[in-house]
Amino acid sequence: MAEMRTLDLKGVTKVNRGKVREIFGLDGHLLLVATDRISAFDVVLPTVIPNKGKVLNQLSAFWFSLLDDLVDNHMVSISVREFPRQLHPFQDQIRGRSMLVRRCNPLPVECVVRGFMAGSGWKEYQVDGTICGIPLPPGLGESDELPEPIFTPATKAKTGHDENITFERCVGIIGEDLACRVRDLSLAIYSRARDYALERGIIICDTKFEFGLDGSDLLLIDEVLTPDSSRFWPAESYQPGGSQPSFDKQYVRDYLETLDWDKTAPGPTLPDRIGAATSDRYLEAFLRLTGEHLKTN
Repeated sequence: MAEMRTLDLKGVTKVNRGKVREIFGLDGHLLLVATDRISAFDVVLPTVIPNKGKVLNQLSAFWFSLLDDLVDNHMVSISVREFPRQLHPFQDQIRGRSMLVRRCNPLPVECVVRGFMAGSGWKEYQVDGTICGIPLPPGLGESDELPEPIFTPATKAKTGHDENITFERCVGIIGEDLACRVRDLSLAIYSRARDYALERGIIICDTKFEFGLDGSDLLLIDEVLTPDSSRFWPAESYQPGGSQPSFDKQYVRDYLETLDWDKTAPGPTLPDRIGAATSDRYLEAFLRLTGEHLKTN
């Protein structure tokens, strides 16, 4: 199946439908299936991006394995042959885009790490000289590298836009000990991934992580360091002082900014050329980071 917008598995309970993922419940586990839906400005668009879900799934699995010495994660397997028997009739539908994971309790904050000046951080800095209340040196420009990576958490909105919050508010939501743990882990993961990616021609501008608790075990969950959860810039064309070309969905956002659209649902349909070019960017990011071509069958 080349493209997937939605999915139902007869006899398997769907417990949630996210912007991109269909989530099914199994005994003690969840099945996460990454569709080819794409969201921009927190609106799910009617257009699907070929192979996008497979990139998200397989790239997350790659990073989970690469980072498992730093932090435990919820991944059990992405091999459909290892999935529970009740999923075997659906192997052709879910192969390459599904992950069996441990059930856990997701933390109600997103753990954002910024290494460069971009996005909402750049907008805030121009007004206040801060990002999420963190003072930064004067004179920084768009896309400049920050003096050091910063942890800028956000609340998770079920609908609408996530909200950037201060670390102090993060402490108020999840407690000081846990907030410090996820801050330190997020910065360590970002630093490891940033150095790895740069050697392969990709600058990780910023990224967001999610964590969950399985009893007392803190796990890295959901997706990690994908073009949906990160800004990836090609290192060879990096020029601070303005916006950068990217391997992520910023290409879609830039196109949508040219339209007379109020950024509320329903979103506009993307032209074929925008969908195809976005797919190419996701595939290029996957190839650079993993050194392998995506498994599409």
